[in-house]
Amino acid sequence: MSEIASPFAGATIVFDLDGTLVETAPDLVGTLNVLLTREGIAPLPLAQARNLIGQGAKALLRRGFEAAGAPLPPEKLDALFVDFLSHYLEHIADESRPFDGVLEAMAAMEAEGARMAVCTNKRTDLSVALLERLGIAGRFAAIVGGDAVSAQKPAAIHLTETIARAGGRADRAVMIGDSISDAGAARAAGVPLVLVSFGYTDTPAAELGADELIHHFDDLTAACRRLLSPAAA
Repeated sequence: MSEIASPFAGATIVFDLDGTLVETAPDLVGTLNVLLTREGIAPLPLAQARNLIGQGAKALLRRGFEAAGAPLPPEKLDALFVDFLSHYLEHIADESRPFDGVLEAMAAMEAEGARMAVCTNKRTDLSVALLERLGIAGRFAAIVGGDAVSAQKPAAIHLTETIARAGGRADRAVMIGDSISDAGAARAAGVPLVLVSFGYTDTPAAELGADELIHHFDDLTAACRRLLSPAAA
């Protein structure tokens, strides 16, 4: 009797980076606060600034200064952005770590034939640098930042291009994210969506219409299995 193939065979599991795959808030907010302090502005508490993350570094800088009551004119934003990147690259993995259970979930799905990819609005060079510092860049068949495509999430092309670069197909993929950008990209691309409840988002993940909502990565493999099963299709 022939063995039944795993639903993970040939599947592509696509992760958002900040707030989904890796807890990056301490280093991102830490860099933001260095610049706020340098400009004579009180730093933001991590709990307040955490949900400003998710649309790229420049957006974090702009939103952070707005939240601190000191909106930046475009020319000032551009100048501070250079300083932000310089400092962040030096401290990109001081405190950033993969979320509990995610590496184990990846290993379980890889063992059944899935490939992993990263689709993030973070710049590609920063994303690769972070994942290399954490020693996990080689786990991903593609790492595609918002600068590497014609339109970033929530545009469908960012997700579909990531899947294609990983060697996969959109009809055999799952998007794992934490925010409205991830939800929008998945819906536009027709890709099943798992959202985590512990990420960076202005709108609670439970209100974003995910196919599966998880509260810990211990539950990811089962959620993806359900979404990739023939019954789900």
